[in-house]
Amino acid sequence: MIVHGVLDDDIYGIEQNVRISIPDLEVLEINGKWNRWTTPECPRAIPVLQEAVGFRIEEEGFSGKVHKIIGRKACRHHANLLLECCYSAKEAALIAKWEDKKAENKGLTFKDFINGETKNTAPAQVERPVSAGRDFVQRDEVKKKSFNKKEEGGTIIDLHMHSSPASPCSSVPVDQLIYDAKSIGLDGICLTDHNYVWDKDVVDELRQKHEFIILRGNEITTDQGDMLVFGLYKDIQGIIRLEDLRKEVDKAGGFIIVAHPFRGFLVFNVGELGLTPEKAMERPLFKYVDAVEVLNGKVTEKENSFALKVAEGLGLPVTGGSDAHEVSEVGTYATVFPVSVKDENDLINALKTGNYSPIAFKKEREKIKR
Repeated sequence: MIVHGVLDDDIYGIEQNVRISIPDLEVLEINGKWNRWTTPECPRAIPVLQEAVGFRIEEEGFSGKVHKIIGRKACRHHANLLLECCYSAKEAALIAKWEDKKAENKGLTFKDFINGETKNTAPAQVERPVSAGRDFVQRDEVKKKSFNKKEEGGTIIDLHMHSSPASPCSSVPVDQLIYDAKSIGLDGICLTDHNYVWDKDVVDELRQKHEFIILRGNEITTDQGDMLVFGLYKDIQGIIRLEDLRKEVDKAGGFIIVAHPFRGFLVFNVGELGLTPEKAMERPLFKYVDAVEVLNGKVTEKENSFALKVAEGLGLPVTGGSDAHEVSEVGTYATVFPVSVKDENDLINALKTGNYSPIAFKKEREKIKR
């Protein structure tokens, strides 16, 4: 399979052709090029792309390796584009598998196929602690020592997570995702798979099975970036105009958080690009969102910090979420609510108050353990 990827905005223009084997999803060949760049260093990224040849999309730590090798040694834009190409290939392979299954069951919908894959996927074997209550940080300890204190009766939720196979870019089966979130001391999670609406009954079953707070969300692709949407359970495929999405969410009484709004923008010195928080505040997308994700596990600290400055300048609420696609990423960041959040109505009501804060959950937890 050959996947063609393009990134073209007001600053950069890049392309990639990625050849990937089926069914083992190994990267066989990468050809990249720059059409537009900002500094003489940019084109030097091209030879480094070859270091990702031989990677397998479904192997553990795949996205981390791409970010570490391509993102750091070459260019974050090419790293992100390579990941998008690879995840598109994974999705195409999944669709091909669905087509094969349809030959046996002509009435099988893609959503039913995905739900069947989810139910039939057992979580990977993970060594359980002898006593979770002793080995993992207790939430009252987080409340006492975290820089974002959780009040009595409050809730810590990872608002941004991806599961396999609902998100083809994720390597974590949903049961494993829940187990790890529960083990590290989170109170709950939101399943925000890409353009995917979880069936309420399936999520209710998962909630009862794990005795854990599991909420539905959706990361929807718009013409102005990715949006975390809560309270809208309409199946939206492809790219939707953000203005149109805003209307749909308003009708449903939902909430929109812009996800990683500056991912890939700040690879080079901000001054060189002329991008300041004041200029960024003028981006049209901020007129249509309710909050800004300022702690995201898939971007740099610089990009998170920049998002925070923009949100503060606009007076918008801020959130945190791991954007986990792999086991090791679960709970990297989360959001602290001072109130009890037990279901989706609670979540919407809590989000609309604007009274919550992002937290580097895993980092704070490790400080307490030491």
